[in-house]
Order: sequence, then C-alpha cells, then structure tokens
Amino acid sequence: MLKLLRTDAKDSTFRKLVIDLDKFLAVTDGDDHAFYNQYNQLDDIKSVVVLYENDNPIGCGAIKQYDKHRYEVKRMYIDESHRGNGYGGIIIEGLEKWAKELGAKMCILETGIRQTGAIRLYQKNGYCEINNYGQYADVEDSICFQKEL
Repeated sequence: MLKLLRTDAKDSTFRKLVIDLDKFLAVTDGDDHAFYNQYNQLDDIKSVVVLYENDNPIGCGAIKQYDKHRYEVKRMYIDESHRGNGYGGIIIEGLEKWAKELGAKMCILETGIRQTGAIRLYQKNGYCEINNYGQYADVEDSICFQKEL
C-alpha cells in the first residue's frame, strides 16, 4: 500500500532520504556536486512529501516558493530499488497539487544533464524545457523545466 505524507524539512525520514539522494548525486554529478549542493539546503523548505510503501519510506520531494506565482520542485528522490515503478510521478503529482493549493500557477525545476532518469520523469509528467533560470542561468550542465498547473 502506498501513502504520500505531507511534512516539512525537519522530518527525520525526509532528512535520511536526502542523505541517500546526496550520496547518489555526489557520484552522478562528479566534480559539479559542490556547486549544486549549495542550492539544495533544507532551511527554507516548508513543504515536503515522503512516499511510503507498506510503511517503508521509498522516496521524497519538496516544493519551495520561487516567486509570487511559481514554486520550485526540489529534493526529488526515489530509492534505487524502487525506480521504474511510477513512484516519481506520484510524488510530482502530490507536489503539484500542494503547490496549487498554495496559489502557484506554475512549477519550475532544475536538474543536471547527467540525471537522465529525472529528465525522463519530468518530461513524462508534462514538464517543458525552459531557459536556465536564476543561479543556473549560465550553467551548461543544468537543464530547467516548467509546467503550468
């Protein structure tokens, strides 16, 4: 049985999943990991979801207000043993619903060009590539997406 729980960045289960995410990204991002990591702090994140399968936490994601009408998707992760089962889509849908409830008109996000699974997930869920925004504007190894809600 799947359960998507809303929480915040203080949640210890979310923090453990983020540790696993950061270990995964340290390998795939290689030398660029320190650059990206500086933009992935948890302090300003108030809206987090954790996906459970039979009370076992298997994934997470978060949204953070970017401006008046846009929320940024952050800290998306599915445990490697559970990838390919559509769980990322469940998390994205839950985050989009929450963003809409908070008044968002659009979700935006950034991922690394080496994160091919993440790129496929976002495209499959209706995200369109956009010009890199904010701190990612001149970063060649970043790819940014948006979706109108």
